[in-house]
Amino acid sequence: MKGKDRTVKRANRIRTGLGFLLVLLTFASALAAATDNWQRQDVDWQAGAGRRIKGIHYPEDRPVPVQSPRPTRAKRPDRRDATFYAAPSRSATAVLANEMLVESPPVDGFVPWIAVSVTTRRKAELEFEADVETSVRGSYPSGVNPQTDYIIGLFDTGASAHVMGYADGRRVGVYPGLLTASETIVSGVTGSVVASVTQPLAVFIDGLGAIDPETLLLDSSTMMGESNVAIMVGQNPGTFPDLPTAIGTPMSVYYTTVIRNDRMWTVEREDETFTAPDIRIYETGDAQAPRFANVIPLELRPLGGISVQYIPTLDLGMGGLGGLDLDDILGGGGLATDFPPASPSVIIGNSSQSLFFVHSVDLYDGVRSALDKDRFMLDTGAQVTVVGSRIAARLELDPSEPEFEVEIQGVTGDITMAPGYYLDAIDIPALGQWFQARQVPVVLLDISSPEGGTLDGIIGMNLFVDFNLIVRGGGLFLEDDPALELERVAPNPELNAE
Repeated sequence: MKGKDRTVKRANRIRTGLGFLLVLLTFASALAAATDNWQRQDVDWQAGAGRRIKGIHYPEDRPVPVQSPRPTRAKRPDRRDATFYAAPSRSATAVLANEMLVESPPVDGFVPWIAVSVTTRRKAELEFEADVETSVRGSYPSGVNPQTDYIIGLFDTGASAHVMGYADGRRVGVYPGLLTASETIVSGVTGSVVASVTQPLAVFIDGLGAIDPETLLLDSSTMMGESNVAIMVGQNPGTFPDLPTAIGTPMSVYYTTVIRNDRMWTVEREDETFTAPDIRIYETGDAQAPRFANVIPLELRPLGGISVQYIPTLDLGMGGLGGLDLDDILGGGGLATDFPPASPSVIIGNSSQSLFFVHSVDLYDGVRSALDKDRFMLDTGAQVTVVGSRIAARLELDPSEPEFEVEIQGVTGDITMAPGYYLDAIDIPALGQWFQARQVPVVLLDISSPEGGTLDGIIGMNLFVDFNLIVRGGGLFLEDDPALELERVAPNPELNAE
């Protein structure tokens, strides 16, 4: 195959000039179509940061491994029963000599779909910090029925701010009355779109198990969330794809989130089908929350995060120099008292927009290795695992000779191609047994890091389709570090018999 060009995209910027950065793809190879004898398959996979993989190309003699369909539960359990979420016993899960070993994971992982509701609960002016809410509080926007006017979005640890699509914003009543004049530019691989910043509001989430599969009514009794947060909302996309709804790290940092791949849910709503693991949100320190024996330490980086806050706009509502009159500064009166958000709420401290990072990753391919790499982000919103160009160079991966290719759709709908490879091994050190994966499909992309520069890569959900997970929040000032806990899904005798 011929050599491929690369395109580099700009980091996000706020029109107010504030330094807000969303984690977005900064690199995608401009690959031409694969060789004529390669096969193409239509797919619709989440690639993180609002990107989607729309097609995959592969040699005819080596199809890319993908997930097989999983069974779903037909009956809705009592979600108030804490024992439903208890961890499986060790005797049930110790199915391998090394239960943390995964052979040939699929390229596409699970999607952590969640139910999302919005209320108008906020603090007073000049109070910018988010509040943790362990039950739904506040009033729903006018005309909103909470049982029917909810959103299905992503539980996305790769999002540094909460994002909502235009259609979803209209459904939950964010449009028209909860928007500010502030805007942010969301950059894609080949273009950009503009999103609006909301007034402070409250966001609440729960797993798909909170939705009755027959009536599609939402039970909000076990929802948790946070109030006084500003979020990004897509504007009318026109011919562009709508922005996805993703609830990011500003939420997960405050909670313990249990993701059960041994209990799947399917919700069919408005000609769309959503299948996801069972997800349950617990308060930090809740004794009812399960604990798993194998623990991958995480870090909230950049270090120094203190709280979730938005940055206000100083709207004085006056004329004069730059909208500010000297008499007003000196006490002349007439100052407006409206300080709307200029940016979405993010984790702030010494640096802003902190995200969850895996503390150490070892990668191997042939005689090459990349050991103890600490710039891999944990991204529950990405179905695929990604390596950046620095890791690719270390492993001697040739962009002109991929083992498969993927079509990545950006925010404007444009398609670029990215190369894919099968790595011999990825190991992640853990307390208990190390997580190990062999013959791992990865995609080569450079992704901007909240610490500056680019990531070594992202750990996607394709590595964990056979595991129950606990994303334990933390990492803020004086808090315990976050962690990812794993327990292998117990084998299903009925499925094995089939």
